[in-house]
Order: sequence, then C-alpha cells, then structure tokens
Amino acid sequence: MKTNLLDKLAMVLLVVGGLNWGLVGWFDYNLVDTLFSEGSAVSRVVYALVGVAALYGVYMLVKMFGNSTNNS
Repeated sequence: MKTNLLDKLAMVLLVVGGLNWGLVGWFDYNLVDTLFSEGSAVSRVVYALVGVAALYGVYMLVKMFGNSTNNS
C-alpha cells in the first residue's frame, strides 16, 4: 500500500495521541497540556488534529478492509 503525505501526517498524529493517552493512563501525566498549558488554544488544536487523524484512520481502515473483501 502506497502512502502519501496525508497518511504519514495522520499516523504521526495518531502516535502522538496514543502516547499521550498512554501517559495519562499509566502516570496521570498529560504531555500535551504540559507542553502547551492546560486548556490553551494550542492544546485544543493538537487535540482537534488528533481527532481528525483518528477519523481519517477509520476511513483508511474501512478502505483497506473494504478492498480486501472484494478480492476474496
């Protein structure tokens, strides 16, 4: 599967979001809020971008699995 810039950016954002949630779950430490201050506009933008990346990830999964069932 060939990836483009959007795919790579979405993957980076998903990794950032996943690592941040892991830190919150394991250590009660929110890296995004620490870097950009809790509730700041920048933190909200980061969270929004991670959310959009997650929606794009769902789209990619549907696209991948939709293509695999058509080839069977």
